[in-house]
Amino acid sequence: MHRPLAGRTILVTRAAAQAGDLSRRLRDFGATVIEAPAIAFAPPRSWRSCDRALRTIDRFDLIVVTSVNAVDRFLGRARSRRVPKAKFKAVPVLAIGPATAAAARRGGLRVVGVPATFRAEGLASLLRRGGVARRGSLRDRAKRSRTPSGWRGARVLLPRAADARDVVVVALRRLGARVRVVPVYRTVPVRRGRAAVLRSLRAGRLDLVTFASSATVRHFAGGFAIADRRRLKRVPAAVIGPVTAAEARRLGFRIAARPRRATIPDLAQAIARSLG
Repeated sequence: MHRPLAGRTILVTRAAAQAGDLSRRLRDFGATVIEAPAIAFAPPRSWRSCDRALRTIDRFDLIVVTSVNAVDRFLGRARSRRVPKAKFKAVPVLAIGPATAAAARRGGLRVVGVPATFRAEGLASLLRRGGVARRGSLRDRAKRSRTPSGWRGARVLLPRAADARDVVVVALRRLGARVRVVPVYRTVPVRRGRAAVLRSLRAGRLDLVTFASSATVRHFAGGFAIADRRRLKRVPAAVIGPVTAAEARRLGFRIAARPRRATIPDLAQAIARSLG
């Protein structure tokens, strides 16, 4: 097997529960991987808004999911509240990307759309273009609506991180939809693996740092002393998409690799091409 990353040391900063796939792919390419999670996921400060939405889940016209973690936490809460799976069947689901769509389907949700660009802006564009229908016929809804895509008055549920961006929310509200945002988890900083990072950094053996979200960039960069942070920013970075890239650049990192599609397999391939 071709191992383009042999002899390279790469830092993976994803949450511990999510780091495995990227780490495995990089190791398959021959890399030495240091896992130093910058973030972890905690329950929301209150489940009240989520529980209210679950009680009337079958009255929504659309559910929008923007991460695997949101899907897992939302469905986990539904199971703990004993919400029958049958209540979800009539509600179409729009997912931000293929991994999120797969998680939703595994949980019994009916995914009807995934944007071509796997980020919030892609979801917003798909909705504006009428690329996904709410309940019933899109054409029939549009006839009765003042908006081309038929979203006026639609009831849309968005289970997500407490600190997520509002791109999708703004797009839906501009189309006339009534959006219910319910936090199903929080992102919190952690400091695991920092000693291994510092040893490799000070020895000059760190070849690349990877970031799979803008929150990861912020929390990771903020966890080091000023002198070590300066050294760290001299290490090239691989990022999963344009939003993460913008945050990394804002904090002084140089982008060495970014995939065309915002998926973990594509990120691993982009790293292999960049350093191989």
